[in-house]
Amino acid sequence: MSPSGADAPDESERASALPGVLERIRRQAGEFSEALSRVAEQVLADPEGAAHATIMDLAELSGTSPGTITRFCRHLGYDGYAALRVAIATETGRASARGETGWDVNIGQEISPDDPLEQVLKQLITVDAAMLRDTVDTLDLAAVERVAAAVGQARRVDVYGVGSSAIVARELQMGFYRTGVAAWAWTEVHDALASAAILGADDVAIAVSHSGATAETIEMLTEAASRGATTVAITACRDSPISEVADVELLSAARRTGFRADMLATRHSQLLVADLVHIAVAQRRFPETMVALESRARAVVGHRPERIEPTLYPPPDAEGAPRPRR
Repeated sequence: MSPSGADAPDESERASALPGVLERIRRQAGEFSEALSRVAEQVLADPEGAAHATIMDLAELSGTSPGTITRFCRHLGYDGYAALRVAIATETGRASARGETGWDVNIGQEISPDDPLEQVLKQLITVDAAMLRDTVDTLDLAAVERVAAAVGQARRVDVYGVGSSAIVARELQMGFYRTGVAAWAWTEVHDALASAAILGADDVAIAVSHSGATAETIEMLTEAASRGATTVAITACRDSPISEVADVELLSAARRTGFRADMLATRHSQLLVADLVHIAVAQRRFPETMVALESRARAVVGHRPERIEPTLYPPPDAEGAPRPRR
């Protein structure tokens, strides 16, 4: 059936097939005009209120006009305010069904110097949990499959990341390494470029960059691409500069907060992406993964505390006399 046929999805159906509406509003924040930005801020500050408000109510709350609300809806792919209200209500309803309302109600609240640690902890877990859910809603699993297939067959894998992204890069490299994949993590530009220069068509290079605009990381991935390696970017910013270099883009979610830098706030969602890629690779290499895990376990067994104690203090024999040490 052609798109113009009777069964073709309308605008609202196409919009509903996209990631959650609240996450899409956050991701498109930089594309909004000043008036549309005020609408977006109001919706994100009080999603439940927006779901129950009339178009006149939302216009008044955001300091805009009904016409601006309509343009906001169409910018998001909805044919009117009714469709947007349904999408917001559905999303906030799912959160309530999961018992998350108590955690999410103050998600936009900033942390002040006088806040008790209990409230700070609650705010941190609220934002991190929301980002993980947003990542689940937006991550392209077909792209993850493609990356896992490439890594599973690669001769070697380079993982690049500088600054806070280096934490995620090292975690991903260690995941690959434990499953028997020849992988290296490079967090310094000179070493990374030297490694990228010896990659080839049978290799994979993965760059981690929150903004997707870190010059050093882009340079590393560009060098790997010039050598014919399959290139991957893990980033929180769609269509960022690093995306122009990457064959595959894996998106993690991010929420702006005043109490943590963006790159720290997005770390857990990036780690979720890294863990999923690592496990997907392990699934494809299951026999090799098990051999690698067992070999490593045997190699370090003598250094585990529960193994050291019997060696130093052997148990007595049947008659109570201490056994000689070997």
